[in-house]
Amino acid sequence: MSRTTWSSPASTSAPLPDEEQRLRELGYQPVLARRMGGFGNFAISFSVISILSGCMTLYGFGLGTGGPAVMLWGWAGVGLFVLFVGLALAEVTSAYPTSGALYYMADRLGGRRWGWYTGWLNLLGLLGAIAGIDYGAALFTGAFLNLKFGFTPTPEKTFLIFLCILLLHAVLNLFNVRLVSLLNSISVWWHVGGVAVIVGVLAIVPDHHQSPSFVFGEFVNHTGWDNPLYVTAIGLLLAQYTFCGYDASAHLSEETSNASVSAARGIVRAIWASWIAGFILLAGLTFAIQDYAGTQEADVPPAQIMIDAIGESGATALLLIVIMAQLFCGNAETAAASRMVFAFSRDNALPGSKVWRKVSSRTQVPVPAVWLSVGLAAVIALPSLYSATAYTAVTAINVIGITPAYAIPIYLRLRAGDRFKPGPWNLGRWSKPIGWVAVVWVVFVTVLFCLPQASPVTVDTMNYASIALAVVLILATVWWFVARRSYSTPSAYGSEREQAEIAEDIV
Repeated sequence: MSRTTWSSPASTSAPLPDEEQRLRELGYQPVLARRMGGFGNFAISFSVISILSGCMTLYGFGLGTGGPAVMLWGWAGVGLFVLFVGLALAEVTSAYPTSGALYYMADRLGGRRWGWYTGWLNLLGLLGAIAGIDYGAALFTGAFLNLKFGFTPTPEKTFLIFLCILLLHAVLNLFNVRLVSLLNSISVWWHVGGVAVIVGVLAIVPDHHQSPSFVFGEFVNHTGWDNPLYVTAIGLLLAQYTFCGYDASAHLSEETSNASVSAARGIVRAIWASWIAGFILLAGLTFAIQDYAGTQEADVPPAQIMIDAIGESGATALLLIVIMAQLFCGNAETAAASRMVFAFSRDNALPGSKVWRKVSSRTQVPVPAVWLSVGLAAVIALPSLYSATAYTAVTAINVIGITPAYAIPIYLRLRAGDRFKPGPWNLGRWSKPIGWVAVVWVVFVTVLFCLPQASPVTVDTMNYASIALAVVLILATVWWFVARRSYSTPSAYGSEREQAEIAEDIV
């Protein structure tokens, strides 16, 4: 197959591969329904990135860790580096379009142990993403109910709302993938339209706006740390957390038509579209701040900006837009995580793999994997009942779990050199420079978000993300010695034993 450049991967004159045959060549019998088109595949990554979820839920964090200047310029810089990561990952995805995605790529390019640890990191990040997204939606729902009905959102009540949202997303994901694809397609237009409405209203209605010098130049430090460079660095969490989850396109590749091209394109398009729209959203919110101190002290700062700028009735309507976007986001992330659980179990990597890899014969959906995904997400968010800073720790768990998992297959692809056989979507001569920039960036942010975010460091302010990362790595190491004989990604599909196992898993 001829090589092409990333800017026009579809221009190759070679015929596109038969995706079902390609999947068999990679070692897997197709059991998931290929009912998602290219737009739907892009939509799931765009929905998971969800600027109306990530930007909104960590906006309060950004107000005190560098303030407007770090939020706006940090978004611009982080988005550029994430685009490098996305481009490099898209190239590997085109060569290995499977539900296992990152860990399967690492296994093929680096060996079983590389695949094993990549899979566990990817799983941690995906589950942390569900917890972070849906808990953020619960916080905004509590703020909406407070405005509308005088509801007082205590930690216990917020957690109950969170559990209800998890249940909703589990149920929606039990239907076939066409529903997931439809909801994600709606989500794209909801996000684009929602940003336009929110920014437009906040630009037109308020009598007072902040100056451009404030929005793009004001530095605020309420972290307790004295070093402005350190504060600026940890303030990048807002952007880096939002720019997570674009591997969803890869995880849904076994359910996507023309996945070798569509999944790669979906990753890249989701990143640059979110990059542009997110900058507009952050600028619109920041220009509309009426009372900085009051906004920072609020339970949900973006809601306070809306209340101060346009009144409670208008704020209630805008909050509904945000909440719906967050619900779309959480639903898409649940789909991606459940496919990762399914794929990892298919290769016997998880405790109880025989249960989690089962697929419904009626909907062709991995039902047990859906329930396990939302159940573990609930466990990850439990500390929010006891710690006011637990939510930022959950978001950091997402970042330091999933971001290294992005870099591992990229690094292994670089190490493989000419042994790597590119798919129809590839970077050509730009592959190495883009790949090395991506790897270096990921190493930097992984170390960064393990560091403490507030001083003095106490039980309440400690960054527990590093502990979560250590626990998962220890668990992965222990389980490796238990399951290493049964764990394997097949090199070719077709043995009688494999066919019999696939048949048993369709229920």
